[in-house]
Amino acid sequence: MRISQLDPELNKYLLRRNLSKKFNKQLGLFLENPSHPSLNTERLEPKQYKLYSFRIDRKYRVVFLFPEPDLIEIVEINDHYK
Repeated sequence: MRISQLDPELNKYLLRRNLSKKFNKQLGLFLENPSHPSLNTERLEPKQYKLYSFRIDRKYRVVFLFPEPDLIEIVEINDHYK
């Protein structure tokens, strides 16, 4: 599986919140096994948008989509409980 280039604003978001290390760890787990239990990978509503998310930690999530079958594009990193 491949990952599209992460938007610079998302990198800044990770750096400001000191999440880069956790993000890279979880991304590695995702690439090995998208169904890994600690990721809590899920398809988001409404389903017709074909958006998914996985957990960085209890507070932060990564929202992504599959523009191609073997490519993920990260579109958002956010505070899940905001």
